[in-house]
Amino acid sequence: MGAAPTAASAQVRLVAVGDESAGQRLDNFLIRVLKGVPKTHVYRIIRSGEVRVNKGRAAADTRVQEGDVVRLPPVRVSDAAAEKLEKPAPPREFPIVYEDDHLLAIDKPAGVAVHGGSGVSFGVIEQLRQARPQAKMLELVHRLDRETSGILLVAKKRSALTRLQDQFRERETGKTYLALVPGAWPAGNKVIDLPLHKYLQADGERRVKVVAKDDPDGMRSITLVKVQALLPLPLARQGRSELASTASLLEVTIKTGRTHQIRVHLASQGHAILGDDKYGDFELNKSLQKLGLKRMFLHAWRLQFDHPASGERIALQAPLPPELQKFIAHARVPTPPP
Repeated sequence: MGAAPTAASAQVRLVAVGDESAGQRLDNFLIRVLKGVPKTHVYRIIRSGEVRVNKGRAAADTRVQEGDVVRLPPVRVSDAAAEKLEKPAPPREFPIVYEDDHLLAIDKPAGVAVHGGSGVSFGVIEQLRQARPQAKMLELVHRLDRETSGILLVAKKRSALTRLQDQFRERETGKTYLALVPGAWPAGNKVIDLPLHKYLQADGERRVKVVAKDDPDGMRSITLVKVQALLPLPLARQGRSELASTASLLEVTIKTGRTHQIRVHLASQGHAILGDDKYGDFELNKSLQKLGLKRMFLHAWRLQFDHPASGERIALQAPLPPELQKFIAHARVPTPPP
């Protein structure tokens, strides 16, 4: 038994489907409209016939269309859910890289989750919705790790969401990141094609590891690496290995979008991303914090995709954030010819 229920809607409501929801499954439409109502209850009222679409019964997988009228029965939410609704995420706008009627591209700062969950009460998407109450729809097209900064796409129409997600799924987007790693990256190591397996540690923390090519749990993962510059890596104290006296600024393009793909692939080559608290060199990271690197040096730098409405190829770029620019500004050494 959960907390005592609290009234959320004491009467039947009729909701018209807008163009932003056209083509969405009925269950997903209801989960968005009936905020705070448990999913189990949403499916129960669909099965019982209490939810009607244009006065007729409908299944959970029915696709609603613009202009449809959906009947919603009285529903109740738990005290915890009601309290969460009463304390919404603080509104926040983020630096805009691109925006039109179909989509929004922001430059996400490091340290901000893209959505609430897993111990985080809210993220970018919840804050954006609070900052833009007039927006009919704002949905994440893809995700970035909390520690990663850079370009994040948000759809403003259902059609844009599905078309953009299809491009990500079919690998039709161009995604290039900037990463700083210790040591001189081997010029000949341009393609990392190693399967990755996602697993949970004993404490429930999510981790990813490289597995053998024939591992049934491995997902093929492809990362392309290009050295943009070599930099000196001055440390707070002497006596560290030669590996840590130089750093490589890499342009990393991912052909697949696996969880923690760049972080694990680079670490598997002996060059974990500086500042990475999951797969990095913890002792080295501690030294670099004293020099101002207090986050993981991974930034979603460039993104290319076909516009979901016009089909035009869009190329976006977000410069390195100030804290990363500051860290590398003291010296830049041109990359030697391959």
